[in-house]
Parts: sequence; C-alpha cells; structure tokens
Amino acid sequence: MTPKKRIAIFGSTGSIGTQALSVIAANPDKFSAEILTAQTNDELLIKQALQFNPNCVVIGDDKKYLHVKQSLANTHVKVFCGEKALEEVAAMNCYDMMLAAIVGYAGLKPTLKAIDNEKPIALANKETLVVAGDIVMQKAFAKKVAVIPVDSEHSAIFQCLVGEGRNKIEKVILTASGGPFFGKKPNFLVNVKRDHALQHPNWQMGAKVTIDSATLMNKGLEMIEARWLFNLQPDQIQVMIHPQSIIHSMVQFQDGSIKAQMGLPDMKLPIQYALAFPQRIPNTFPRYDFKKPNTLSFEEPDIKTFRNLALATEALNKGGNLPCILNAANEIAVYAFLRNRIGFLDMTEIVERAMNTITFIEKPTLEEYFETDGEARNFAASLIQM
Repeated sequence: MTPKKRIAIFGSTGSIGTQALSVIAANPDKFSAEILTAQTNDELLIKQALQFNPNCVVIGDDKKYLHVKQSLANTHVKVFCGEKALEEVAAMNCYDMMLAAIVGYAGLKPTLKAIDNEKPIALANKETLVVAGDIVMQKAFAKKVAVIPVDSEHSAIFQCLVGEGRNKIEKVILTASGGPFFGKKPNFLVNVKRDHALQHPNWQMGAKVTIDSATLMNKGLEMIEARWLFNLQPDQIQVMIHPQSIIHSMVQFQDGSIKAQMGLPDMKLPIQYALAFPQRIPNTFPRYDFKKPNTLSFEEPDIKTFRNLALATEALNKGGNLPCILNAANEIAVYAFLRNRIGFLDMTEIVERAMNTITFIEKPTLEEYFETDGEARNFAASLIQM
C-alpha cells in the first residue's frame, strides 16, 4: 500500500489552499495536510487545523498568534507565527510536498527554503518565478527538485509535455478568458469600480488574481512564469483570448502538431493533478459535454486597451530585474485599487512609471531581487494618495 503523501499548504486559507484541502478531504487514503499557513485569517486557519489535525500551523500576523495558540491548546498541533516562521517550517522534514499558494512576492522565500530542503513544489504562486525565476529554477535543477505547476494554464502545458521530452517546442499558446471587461475600451474602464472588477465570468479566484485577470496582468505574469518553467525564449510564448475557458493552454511542436488540454474551469483539477502526479486519480468533478452546443472561439488580446499585457511582454523580453519591478509595483497598485484608493486604469500607470524609474539590473543576485522589490514597492506607494 502506497503511504499517504504529506502536503504542506503555504496559503491554506486562500482560494487555492481551501480547494486543495477539499481535494485532500476527498482522498484521505492518499493525502494528509501536514502544514497549514495563513497570513491574517486566524479563524479559518483554526477551523482547518481542527478538521485536518496537521503537524503545525503558521499565522503570519503575530497579533493573532495567541488566539490561534489558545484555540488549538487541546490538540497536538504546533503553532508558530511571523514571516521567519514560514521559512523555518519549510525547512522541516515532516512533509513530502509543498503547495506554494501564498499570494504574491511573500511566497518566494518559503519556496526557496523548501527547494533547499529537497521537497517537490506544487507551484500556485506565479510571482515566485516572475520575481526570480532564473534563480529558483536553477536551484530546483541543482537540487533535482520537481516544480509542478498548479496554474491552470501552466498545468495544461505541463500535461501536454508529458512524454514529449525529446521533442522540440515551437511555441506555447496561453489562453486567457479576457476577464469581465473583454471587448471594453478605456472610456468604459475609467469608471470601473472594485466590486465590478471582482466579478470574473468563469473562475472563482482570490481578489488579487481576479483583479490581475481583469487587467490582463495575470496573463503577463503567466508569460514570464512559462518562460522559466519550460525553459522557453520570449518569442515562443503567445497569448490568445479564449472566452469560454475550456482549452486551458496549448503546445505547438516543431512538426506543427498542437496538443491542447481541455476541461471545465475548475481549479481543483490542476490542484489534484499536481498533488497526485504522476498518477491521475478519479474524482466527481463535472465533465465537459461535447454534445451541448458550444463555440470555442479565439482572438488576439487588445494590448492597446489592456496595456498591462504589453508592459509584461516588455519585462519578459528585457529580463533582468524588470519583471520583479513590474510585479512589485502591480501588487501595490492592486492593493490600492481593492481599497478604492485609485482607479482601474491608474494601476497600469503606476506599474509603467515604476518600470521607467527603478534602476535596471541585467543579471541580479537574489539579494538584488529583494532590494529591487522593496524599492519598487516604495516608489509605487509614493504615487498613491493613501
């Protein structure tokens, strides 16, 4: 009998983390939740810990440590707090795989620590590779650590490449739903508010990713992630709008053949695939029905209106620390938009100004990536009337 795979979920209270726990709950003979972490959502973290009885939990906000500690006092669950604790827990040997689902730059250091610890990574945090993809993937290669993508698009490419190791990729085609404002122009977008932007037509995601999807920044970040995950050149990555979100991405090989991975938009499927890899395990998720009338359509993205995609392409092509600047400024801008501090189109302006202002470094060290991130955040924040 195969032993259970012990999963460490970094970001267990977010959209990916909660769906991963539902996959684990549905497969108690195959998986256990060994580590759970949250930044501020202490109530949900406590509830999860009581249900799944992990080895330990981490609450990022140290002001909530005592509440978590007291709530779990009658269990065997160890409780830690603070940013440093994430790295310390990632260095433990009580788990077999990390699900890296912390949103944004904050996921980078624990993921690097898990790779140092020679733990396979199920990667849901695209910003880790956007910020320092060269260093992360070099370290994973040196440590012989598998990095299995959880993003639906990168999971689709990964699945298309299984068994194709010796065959040359001509290009990958990342599909995008277009978000809630597909087809809209700047005169419409200037009046967009937070609640409207959070209404994604196809996917249930966290707030940050949903806003990134609405601005097409999400697709830009995915282009940069794909470059490092699959060792591609920038001109091998194409984005197409596919409003139905049935084809999750495609790979075209040097003979012109195209492989696509399809399915209904449900993040539990790529999560389950990453956790169980190389096996495919049964589930009760809804299936796509070819008998139902449906049109699968594709068109070019409108990068004049949704300029975040053009900015991300510039960062992809130039490389160095420019993707790190792009990501840091975007995180600050999205944070401000979600708090109604700036308008929808202001997010792009802030990112562009940061990219034009922060010093470019062609081959940054890890320390220089950290410094760039802080500098870009401070600059972006200075542009916002907080």
